[in-house]
Amino acid sequence: MNTKFNGKVAFINGGSRGIGAASARRLASEGARVAIGYAASAIAAEALVEEIKAVGGEAVAIKADAADAVSLTRAIDSVAERFGRLDILVNSAGVLHLGPVEQFALADFDRTLAVNVRGVFVASQAALKHMKDGGRIINIGSTNAQRMPFEGGAAYAMSKSALIGLVKGMARDLGARNITVNNISPGPVDTDMNPADSDFAAGMHGLMALKRHGTAAEVAAMVSYLAGPEAGFVTGADLLIDGGFAA
Repeated sequence: MNTKFNGKVAFINGGSRGIGAASARRLASEGARVAIGYAASAIAAEALVEEIKAVGGEAVAIKADAADAVSLTRAIDSVAERFGRLDILVNSAGVLHLGPVEQFALADFDRTLAVNVRGVFVASQAALKHMKDGGRIINIGSTNAQRMPFEGGAAYAMSKSALIGLVKGMARDLGARNITVNNISPGPVDTDMNPADSDFAAGMHGLMALKRHGTAAEVAAMVSYLAGPEAGFVTGADLLIDGGFAA
């Protein structure tokens, strides 16, 4: 383990799987104490905690439903109380509902907003109560905010586009505190939500400059960069890591 984040505490909302889990591993391997927020995947979250502890890291799993403001705020408060501080917030929880606009269920639209947008705002508000000057807020957006080349993704693209406006405004609000706020916008990444061996994968690769899925570890490397001291002058940004999907 290196010591890049020694003494720092990170809360990863949606940290039990995919990009969130890779981010937890990466930050823990660099010395951060990590809290892994999960909505339903308790077994996966606890397994990740044990994995991190086995290599000398410090981690805890905590139930935190991004769609439930009370649950999410309570979880973040408890992490700050347990560790005495909170330095890094990674908003990785997300849902993907697809369907044509004329048939899209209002319940799916509402849940998309609740998790992908409202949950980010609620988590940020809760974290800022505990975050000292110089903290980091990092959201996992999507390249689909820039390009939606297939049918059925209007609500999802809208939710990820909303994060771009949110980070720009928050970056202004928090600049005086030297707290940076940024989006990372991945393209196709090999996770259980979007596996590289799916029937849909080849069509996505045809839209890309690099004809492959990315890996969660590649995205986690960008999380580490934005959370670290080298990125102290980066704020209000939407950083693509999409293999040229939006190029």
